[in-house]
Formats: sequence, structure tokens, C-alpha cells
Amino acid sequence: MLFYTTNRWNVYVYFHKKMTNPSLMQLKIRNLSKTYANGVQALDDVSLDINKGMFGLLGPNGAGKSTLMRTIATLQEPDSGSIQLGDIDVLQQKHELRKTLGYLPQEFGVYPRVNPVELLTHMAILKGISNKSERQELIEALLNRTNLWDHRKKAISSFSGGMKQRFGIAQALLGNPQLIIVDEPTAGLDPGERNRFYNLLSEIGENVVVILSTHIVEDVKELCERMAIINQGKLLFTGAPTDAIHDLTGKIWEKRVEKSQMEDYYNNYRVISATLMAGKPMIHIYSETNPGEGFQAVEADLEDVFFSYVL
Repeated sequence: MLFYTTNRWNVYVYFHKKMTNPSLMQLKIRNLSKTYANGVQALDDVSLDINKGMFGLLGPNGAGKSTLMRTIATLQEPDSGSIQLGDIDVLQQKHELRKTLGYLPQEFGVYPRVNPVELLTHMAILKGISNKSERQELIEALLNRTNLWDHRKKAISSFSGGMKQRFGIAQALLGNPQLIIVDEPTAGLDPGERNRFYNLLSEIGENVVVILSTHIVEDVKELCERMAIINQGKLLFTGAPTDAIHDLTGKIWEKRVEKSQMEDYYNNYRVISATLMAGKPMIHIYSETNPGEGFQAVEADLEDVFFSYVL
């Protein structure tokens, strides 16, 4: 249902204020596997339960995140496994899933010479929103919500990267979706655009299932109450980010070292990250006991969690 005031900067789009089918608010993925023709196993027996709210899917480039997202979005077939969204068998009822899906892929194409109103109108018609006045009100509300109303007459080709991403969210919200997938949405955005995108996603995630696929740890830390880590097609962790951080308490140690010593430390310790500070590497290692050698215990963060699983 759509609500908005006469002040265009005070527009609120509420999805599922009154749920018609609450059972749709859980996504169940079971034993999903996919191997490409070149032999790369992109998914290896992945099982997940994802409830309403923001869910982060974290992994390095090539981990299998996009394959999983495309499979959920019915854009490709797995070799085996099942996906269920409430009463919808996603792999068998693709058309039903697409009715309730909002999807923002990592790269999405647009007609460059059209403006956002024209393109959203076209996409809304494809989504089955046939009533003209309802469609116009929805598009106006979405462009206000994504802070694009003042740019509604400009060609989308003239938009900045952040504006294009916000337009991508606007099109993903057409048709009152109950499942929204966003794949690497903040890559390449400046800090200001990233913060605006965070705020928008967090508001959307209050009422629907939102899956955020990213390799940027900060995105998950800022937005998601639950997360999964995937690497080389395997699910390595699922749970709350705070629980994952808590599990590393007392196991992360840091030390500033010389660049010439780095190879020795990699050979003798489980180095999970190295960053330069004033030109010298600061390394974090994982160790369940005090490693000595001048290492100091530090409070773990989500980046330490990520690297402890994928390295």
C-alpha cells in the first residue's frame, strides 16, 4: 500500500503494511549446487533459511554469490537442490516468483536516452500495474523516495553512479515485492551516496526479505542482523554478525612489522590481514593462545571474521 503527503520530500512507501500471505516471508534454500561447463563449482550443497529483514551474503569476488543470486532470481538453473519462498516452489514456479521479486543486479542495463519516469512507466506496465493514475502515483512516490524526483526529466545516461543505483532500487520496488535481491549495490559509490543507499535499504528491509550480496564487509556490518559467508561455492558461516565477532574474542592479535619480515610471518602464523600504517604493515593473526613475539590482543571486528573464514 502506498502513502504520501503533499510534501514530496516526505514520502513513505510501505510494503506489506497488511500482509496478504505472511508465509511468503521466509526463503528456504536446500542443497543447492551448480558446476559450470568449465569445471568451476560455483555452488556446493548450499542450504540457508532467510527471514524478513536484511540478510547479508558476504564473500570475495568469485565466491559464488552472484550465481546464488541469479539462481534465486530464476535467471539460471542449478544442477540440484530446491528453493522455496513460502508456498512458491521457485525453480518450478518461476513466473509466480517473478511477480513478487525485486532485483537489482550488479550490472543492469537501461535505455540511455529515456528519463526515469518513462522507463519506470514501461517497467510498471510489464509488472502488471495497468491503472494509469495508480501507476503515476507509485512512480512519483518511488522517485521521491529515492531522491530522484528533481531529475525525472533527465536522460538516465546523464546520471551519476549513485543516481543509477538509486534508480535501480526504484525499479526493484515496483509491484510490491516481498523478496528483494541487491547484488554488490555500493561498489563504486562515494561515501555520501553509500550512506544514502544504506538508509534506503535499511528502511526497505523492515517489511520484506532483502538479500544483500557483497564483498564489502562494511555493508553487512551497517545493515544486516543476519549474514552468511560463502567462498568457493561453500557456505562457511551463517548467523548474526555479532555472534561471529564474539566467537573470535581473544583470538585476534596484531603487530606492526617490517615489510621485509612479511614472508616469515605468513609462513609461521595464520595471518588474516595486513594493512599499511605510516608505511609499515600492521598484521592481524588468528591464534587461540597468546603467540608472544610482541603481538597484542585486539578486539575482533567483522573484517577479522570475514578473513578468518576465507583465508
